[in-house]
Amino acid sequence: MRAVRFHEWGAAPVLDEVPEPVRASGEVLVQVTAGGVSHLDVTVASGEFELKPSLPYVGGVEGAGTVLEADADSGLAPGTQVVLRGGGLGLLRDGTWAERVSVKRKAVTVLEAPLAPAVAASFFVPATTAYVALHDVARLGEDEDVIVVGAAGAVGAMVAQQALTAGARVTGVVGRMDQLADVPKGVEAVTLDDAEGLARERSASLLVDTLGGTRLVGRSRWVRRGGRAVVIGYVAGPRVELDLPSWLLDEVALLPVNMIRQERRAREVSGDLARRLSEGDLTLAVEEFGLAEAAEALGALRGGRVRGRAVLLPG
Repeated sequence: MRAVRFHEWGAAPVLDEVPEPVRASGEVLVQVTAGGVSHLDVTVASGEFELKPSLPYVGGVEGAGTVLEADADSGLAPGTQVVLRGGGLGLLRDGTWAERVSVKRKAVTVLEAPLAPAVAASFFVPATTAYVALHDVARLGEDEDVIVVGAAGAVGAMVAQQALTAGARVTGVVGRMDQLADVPKGVEAVTLDDAEGLARERSASLLVDTLGGTRLVGRSRWVRRGGRAVVIGYVAGPRVELDLPSWLLDEVALLPVNMIRQERRAREVSGDLARRLSEGDLTLAVEEFGLAEAAEALGALRGGRVRGRAVLLPG
């Protein structure tokens, strides 16, 4: 069968012919319908991440597919549509960028509503991260004013949509003019260059920031005193300097979202989020690539050129 593998750290992946997976007891053999391409895949492929699979390895930390074969007591019938994540996929062992995989039962979650393969493979992280950030970390209340930084991205757009449906007034901030069209409907969209008014007004009660970087603290000042700034990502940089006297005067709480610790909670809420996506209450933009285009997909992701999420389709 075909699979996309990394042979060297920091090098482009290669489409290879590899042996068919052999299902062991306690595992599930899955026909992969789509493999997600994420920033975590980029990080692992660099060789600088703490977790390193043995080279060469098949990329892909998440995906979707249909069950081909499973133990009788697994509760999984052939043809069941499932989401693949966890169990060391793409981190400690081969991942989802292949036509078929055999994975541990705990890495398989039954999809509770029908979704297109590309959406099924990529909704879990942005949808559950948005939910946890808003409801478990920020504890979003009624009648709030929310600013979402990075509102054109997959996670940011999902945060904006879920905040809207919870009754909040939402402002979405994007980095470039061409991204304004990707901000969800119902959200007031502005660019970072035009966001000075947010600092003057300080009317928001909550900031959800998906960018991070050195300007994070400055953006937290868009929130009124007593408000919260929830930090999800760091695509703009992993470091920030905090001037404690100024931060104390600002009186804005900085709240981290650690989805590694929230995996169980994410699985709990994923079923309802899948149903909302299936019914059209939520939407997720996805760009599709073939297995042979894996290097192109990774390049687009690194360059910030992916609209929403990127996936590899084996078919």
